[in-house]
Amino acid sequence: MELNLKGKVALVIASSQGLGKAIAIQLAKEGAHIMLTSRNEDKLRTVKEKIAGIGEGLVSYCPCDITKPEEIQRLIKQTNDDLGKVDILINNAGGPPGGTFDKFNDEDWQKAFELNLLSYVRIIRAALPDLKKEGGRIINIASSSIKAPIPGLILSNTFRTGIVGLAKSLAEELAPHNILINTVAPGRIATDRTAYLDQTKADNQGLSLEQVEEASKKMIPLGRYGSPEEFAKVVTFLASDASSFVTGISLLVDGGMVKAI
Repeated sequence: MELNLKGKVALVIASSQGLGKAIAIQLAKEGAHIMLTSRNEDKLRTVKEKIAGIGEGLVSYCPCDITKPEEIQRLIKQTNDDLGKVDILINNAGGPPGGTFDKFNDEDWQKAFELNLLSYVRIIRAALPDLKKEGGRIINIASSSIKAPIPGLILSNTFRTGIVGLAKSLAEELAPHNILINTVAPGRIATDRTAYLDQTKADNQGLSLEQVEEASKKMIPLGRYGSPEEFAKVVTFLASDASSFVTGISLLVDGGMVKAI
């Protein structure tokens, strides 16, 4: 299957580690030019060095706090200056703190909103002039909580679901410009975020990390956590020409864990 990603420019948000890093690497393997970004410049530099030897495309990076509108504007400008345009936008952000409703005040809710939903709105708005020129792809990374809320993650449950409404609405608005937008929702993928949530659960329940992991794996039909590379391959398909009639969908990558239809 020809993905036709060679020479395309992909802006991958939160790409210094975890799922974002895995996505950037997979896109680079297919020949795309990559703009990396996160708040940690040292990590970005390390990832750039790793990706530079993988594919034929160019690799650049720009530190950015995606909760700040002025930094998003600078990121888009830097992407254009370094790579010429934006063809593919991968929206991604670290998850908000875990906890139940009574643990969070207005400031906590506002921070989660700005990081996990408003940042996506702002980045899409900033990238749209480029995407409208030749068409493109927007892929929003969410969580399996868009189908089944996860206990103890009320902030994530609330704002990740908002991402689905945003994408479904924009799928219709942006279709005349040949811009496809989809949501990809990871389940239990072996990342630092998953390890943090498992450790928090273990601490709260007086269990070992291994006990929590084994209990989680029993809920997954495939019997294991997914790898970041497996998740990245799904995102890469949606970023490619092979997905040319797919827009507005929400796709779970969870090994069959979520039982919702």
